[in-house]
Amino acid sequence: MPKISTIHYRKLVRVFEQKGFMLDHQEGDHLIYVRKDIKRPVVIPMYKSIPVFIILNNLKTAGISRQEYLELL
Repeated sequence: MPKISTIHYRKLVRVFEQKGFMLDHQEGDHLIYVRKDIKRPVVIPMYKSIPVFIILNNLKTAGISRQEYLELL
């Protein structure tokens, strides 16, 4: 299985929007995405390269598997 690496925030936003997440609001340089069936919001910082640990935490919060994430990219 390919290794998850850092990506630009716009690419990560597209992944979550494909899974039905909607932009709720923005706090500074952080985008807050929500979906009805997910209890916690997904926070995406507007960085040129998002660290892997943030990507993994957001995937866990959203209930998206590693394989599904790689297919959506």
